[in-house]
Amino acid sequence: MKYRKESMPRKQRVALLETFDNPHPKRDYEIEIVQPEFTSVCPKTGQPDFGTITIRYAPGTKCVELKSLKLYLQTYRQEGIFYEDVTNVILDDLVKLLMPKQMEVVSEWMPRGGIDTTVRCTYSARSRKSK
Repeated sequence: MKYRKESMPRKQRVALLETFDNPHPKRDYEIEIVQPEFTSVCPKTGQPDFGTITIRYAPGTKCVELKSLKLYLQTYRQEGIFYEDVTNVILDDLVKLLMPKQMEVVSEWMPRGGIDTTVRCTYSARSRKSK
């Protein structure tokens, strides 16, 4: 059984995200955002996956508005997507929107079958690439 891949087109999902000007663009500082109730769906079984998403970033000229981020993250509730994919997609969407100095997205998933999983993705403007 294969669950449907995408419940909302990516362009529509990303359009939910809003930004505001960084009030201290010349200062290096870190913002950490934790969403402890993230849900998506296993693309193989259709069963729900529960995890915590942690976003850490050093803002450039823009910061993400939190309510819009919450709405964006909620769109994954019916999405059939692997842990590795959703973590990388969130990083890619936020990097494109915010152009941060650096960013890390970590997803920590509740155990399934006795196995817990953590996925960590990073981006640095200095190297201009995601890892």
